[in-house]
Amino acid sequence: MTFSELDIEQDIVDALASKGIIEPFPIQTQTIPLALAGQDIIGQAKTGTGKTFGFGLPIIQRLGPDPAPGVKALVVVPTRELAVQVTEDLELATMNRPTKIVSIYGGKAYEGQIAQLKAGAQIVVGTPGRLLDLAGQHLLDLSNIEEMVLDEADKMLDLGFLPDIEKLFSQTPAGRHTMLFSATMPGIIVALARRFMSKPIHIRATDPDEGLTQANIEHLIYRVHPMDKDEVISRILQAEGRGKTVIFTRTKRSAAKIVEELNDRGFNAAAVHGDLNQDQRERAMAAFKAGKKDILIATDVAARGIDVDDVTHVINHTIPEDDKAYLHRVGRTGRAGKTGIAVTFVDWDDLHKWALINRALEFGRPEPVETYSSSPHLFAELGIPEGTKGRLKPSSIEPAARQPRERSGDRSSERSGERSGDRPPRNRNRSRGEGSSPEARPSGEENVASATGVHDGTGSQHRDGNSAPRRRNRTRRRAAAPE
Repeated sequence: MTFSELDIEQDIVDALASKGIIEPFPIQTQTIPLALAGQDIIGQAKTGTGKTFGFGLPIIQRLGPDPAPGVKALVVVPTRELAVQVTEDLELATMNRPTKIVSIYGGKAYEGQIAQLKAGAQIVVGTPGRLLDLAGQHLLDLSNIEEMVLDEADKMLDLGFLPDIEKLFSQTPAGRHTMLFSATMPGIIVALARRFMSKPIHIRATDPDEGLTQANIEHLIYRVHPMDKDEVISRILQAEGRGKTVIFTRTKRSAAKIVEELNDRGFNAAAVHGDLNQDQRERAMAAFKAGKKDILIATDVAARGIDVDDVTHVINHTIPEDDKAYLHRVGRTGRAGKTGIAVTFVDWDDLHKWALINRALEFGRPEPVETYSSSPHLFAELGIPEGTKGRLKPSSIEPAARQPRERSGDRSSERSGERSGDRPPRNRNRSRGEGSSPEARPSGEENVASATGVHDGTGSQHRDGNSAPRRRNRTRRRAAAPE
């Protein structure tokens, strides 16, 4: 089936074809006809199966080939990275139309976003906080919304955005066309849909026999010592057929440390985490998508915004918090029908977490295999060439570490040179106290004493040549006895 057979207009079909997008995915095949007819939809499909075009193409087409200025469609997403990704997809689909799209999210200056709204953007893609901020300042008018989409609704629930979502719904017309898309569907999300949607149809674009995890992803679970993780990762990054790779870690400090370590080893890595400002995060994502960087280290905040089809490996440097986080992380690979490999490191202290994830996802692997950077099964399972080491270049840190020892050696040679007669030996015997006298010192030292004022115990001078301060005699007065 093609997009034309789904009644998508030709200019949109041509725009997609220019990027090699010809055949729709199952979630698109099932949702597009219903969405074009104005049916409210709850779309559920695994991440990376094309949900963005599943709701994006219908709202673009329903707005018309030349929509009037003003916000008519609202797409709400949980993270900044996902806002950028969805905007890029919609801009691709509208490249042959005058329809304007604006991203609204925090971390960026207000002025550019406000200018795009005033210029008449018809589709807004944004995060809840910044959307409510601009709406509260009467800079974003939601009263004319005709199309509304909640993307990754379960992540919004995890991030505590549910009250903000309810406020956004309350500011839009009751007769709007609403679609809700998510990889998982907790009960609270279903209740939200019942409150704000009109007779929604629940579509699950999954194979009943597929299981909870994607069949085109190979899952490898290793118990790795923390001190050996960098070496193991470095060898995995040299596996045959390894393309773009995403490494997930729990903390932003760990992400910064890993990217520094990998770059020092000669790999081409970038990072996305909370200590970077929005411009830095966007530049890192752009470099990764363009292939200038083939390794991306990220915390979970960026997991939903990494929509790159050619990611071959996902490495969990630290174990995810639960099975849902695991699915969202590993879902960065195996996208668009391609295969992928997901490697998860389990620390000794996190075995209980893995037990819960293993049970929830029905892996049947309660005990991760103990693995080291030299383990034969690591090389065999990941296709790492025999003899591979963990460095592509010598460390740039090592010479700096050796520098102090070289300097100390230089000083020792200088001292040996002094003792050999190059310089006269210094007299280190310093006489202090009242028993010393100028006559007891060498003549040269006497001159130094008189010139610099070295205190010899018999005068009132100090080493700086100034007179010593006078001592104050303190007499203690006894308190008078009470009468």
